Amino acid sequence: MNRKTLVLPAVVGLLTPVLAACGGSDGGSGGGDAIVVGTTDRFTASKEAPAPLDPAWAYDVGLWNILRQTQQTLMMQPRGEGEPVPEAAEQCGFTDTGNERYSCTLRDGLEFADGDPVTAADVKYSIERAIAIKGDSGVASLLSTVDTVETKGDREVIFHLNTADATFPYKLATPVAGIVDPDDYKKDKLREGFEMSGSGPYTFKAETKGDEMTKAVFTKNPRYKGSLTVNNDKVEMVSFVDAETMGTALDKGDIDLMTRAMTPDQINKLSNTSGGSVDLVEVSGLEIRYLGFNTEAATVENKAVRKAFAQLINRSELVTSVYGAQAEPLYSMVPASITGHSNSFFNLYGDPSVEKAKALLQQANITTPVKLTLHYTTDHYGAATKQEFEQLQKQLNDSGLFDVDIQGDIWDKFRPAEMKGEYDVYGMGWFPDFPDADSFIAPFLDKGNTLNSPYANKEIIDTLIPESRREADRLSAADSLTKIQEIIARDVPLLPLWQGKQYVATRDDITGTAYVLNSASALQLWELGRGVSE
Repeated sequence: MNRKTLVLPAVVGLLTPVLAACGGSDGGSGGGDAIVVGTTDRFTASKEAPAPLDPAWAYDVGLWNILRQTQQTLMMQPRGEGEPVPEAAEQCGFTDTGNERYSCTLRDGLEFADGDPVTAADVKYSIERAIAIKGDSGVASLLSTVDTVETKGDREVIFHLNTADATFPYKLATPVAGIVDPDDYKKDKLREGFEMSGSGPYTFKAETKGDEMTKAVFTKNPRYKGSLTVNNDKVEMVSFVDAETMGTALDKGDIDLMTRAMTPDQINKLSNTSGGSVDLVEVSGLEIRYLGFNTEAATVENKAVRKAFAQLINRSELVTSVYGAQAEPLYSMVPASITGHSNSFFNLYGDPSVEKAKALLQQANITTPVKLTLHYTTDHYGAATKQEFEQLQKQLNDSGLFDVDIQGDIWDKFRPAEMKGEYDVYGMGWFPDFPDADSFIAPFLDKGNTLNSPYANKEIIDTLIPESRREADRLSAADSLTKIQEIIARDVPLLPLWQGKQYVATRDDITGTAYVLNSASALQLWELGRGVSE
């Protein structure tokens, strides 16, 4: 039968200690044919991104979901929610009261898939390599608080931080901190193409067509030693050109599970259909969508124009008309379920108002209508993105204050153009590096931000972000985080739009689907197995 499963965060949190206690790669319902997972993520090696699977460059949820299966990290996010738990490490923790010295002891007997031992020196090499290469994706910014890395023997590694950073354990759970073999990854050069190796639960092989990866093949790594139980012997991830084609493959049984990105219509249909062999699984998620502004562009450099956007856009209408119950309005870059969230945009602007927006522009002597283009990507955040931008265009133009065009580009063109500052206003999505407010603030507003944005607020960079990172108790960081969100609402370098849920659709003989995605959208293929339909 078709069923809709809701994984409640509280329940997931209670189960996480069970995962942390597991060890090794044996167990589960391995065996049988490969489990085939569909995705609309596209994986391309291009001139702008020649090394998509190098942890020193990759900074995208789709790429990270490839890396997580093969490259082991010292720490990892648990099944559902909660603080990071040891993975390649046997234990980790701060060894001082100021959150500036973090020590990890590796598990005994760790090996790369080729049999080479994994040592503390390899961890040091991997972290220092990512920092030194400083990939233009901005991913190295996650390691910006690392000053030096010290090793003691083969199993102990000590991170000396240049400032207090209570979020550092979360960062060690991200793929940029993946442990690489120095024999395979040069110290000063990215590993180009689709080759990847590590000590994680799977080995990896890519099937390609031209410069694009069409299939990722993950085979259970017999040398893996970590905290995870791997419940299958092989998983294949297949890229589809669109969600409709992927859905047809699931219906026919050509794939066993489909994940991002399904269309709203597909989700609605599965939610309302009884019977059949395909189930819809809803998982708590932290995906957000927002508009970014090139604050040096002539059309939007005046803060009043950006504030008029914030005053006009009707998030509730946008969500209802495009996504329905699959999303909810968002009034901060920090999602409502994250500690430290503040409804800063609603607090400042209230309900949408053409009159208030008009007054903002008049006070700044802005001639209306303001003519500009909203840019979006056609193939990265799902098929509904175009409809979303048509709705934004309508809202802005109906006000009489704007004359807006919209333009869509494929991700391989869109992302480099955004990074080069070619777009005045652009739509982006964000899946957090880890489930903490810092991951919704620092990547966009700290030094070396992932958007390459010219906006820089000295108080945020020099005072408020460092203050927030000093607090191991994240509730104690609320004052600093609230001030940051208030500044964002005041200056509008970014404009949050909505927060979404996560879904997977699966044939009903596949087990482990409730945990195949965690709250940070990390794909956990080791959870999947074959079983008896419930």
